[in-house]
Amino acid sequence: MKIKVHKSYRNVVAVCDSELVGKTFEEGEKFLEVRETFYNGDEIEETKLVEVLADWGKEDAIFNIVGQKSVDSAIKAKIILKECVKTVQGIPFALVLL
Repeated sequence: MKIKVHKSYRNVVAVCDSELVGKTFEEGEKFLEVRETFYNGDEIEETKLVEVLADWGKEDAIFNIVGQKSVDSAIKAKIILKECVKTVQGIPFALVLL
């Protein structure tokens, strides 16, 4: 999985499954673009990602999460609930503002 933190007035934490970087998904009116410039950050394993997400969850942050493994990690970190996950072409994603 990949993680990249964009620093601004409110930090944006972008997380995605590595194999999805650079891909685009469309389904009806839904459109999901996993841009390299936004998501292609550091490679991270699940255990560490859950830890890092839990820490960022204590901050004033926005989360953009794409992909099954990334979404599952965010659920384990208690950043999102299963009910908040949407899909485009079967690819799960979640947007969270804490």
